[in-house]
Amino acid sequence: MSRLADIPISEDLIARARGADDAAHAAIYRAVAPGVFALIRRLVGNRAVAEDLFQDTMMTLFERLGDFRGAAPLGAWVRQIAVSRCLMYLRSPWHRARLHWEFEDEAFLRSVTLPVTPGISADGVDVERALATLTPVGRAVVWLFEVEGYSHEEIARLFGRSVSFSKSQLARALARLRLGLAPQEDQEACTPI
Repeated sequence: MSRLADIPISEDLIARARGADDAAHAAIYRAVAPGVFALIRRLVGNRAVAEDLFQDTMMTLFERLGDFRGAAPLGAWVRQIAVSRCLMYLRSPWHRARLHWEFEDEAFLRSVTLPVTPGISADGVDVERALATLTPVGRAVVWLFEVEGYSHEEIARLFGRSVSFSKSQLARALARLRLGLAPQEDQEACTPI
């Protein structure tokens, strides 16, 4: 899967989609949908919520396609819509209240189990589990910085915070990921001489 900004979509296809051509809409959907859903899923962590936000993002894409100026690739524009939708969800008071109830007990984080999907290696499942242990903000910052290529300045602007907020969130999240992905060593295996 490539980054959304790197997905080639011709200007002709965009023009036809603006003219309500169903085949053009379908072609654009097929091109960007996997990347958009993967991004949203990584940012919010919950599949059901990701599906709702994905639907909202794709509807917004086609409703506002006439506003697309072409200054950047279409994929970058769609990525911005998806990230905006995800951050609005993550900042919502309802979401924060739900997180408070779920994460109040640290045992919840240890009990995260993910189904094994065909085609995903054991390392992929470990990464999924490690990402699931991060806070939603930490997961979003890691994904935006490490995978989507956002700068700390862009992340800070998205969250309405300072650059140091982005850097500290990234540092904390990466430290937690390192702990979660580090091989478990048996502490009693070595005896002092």
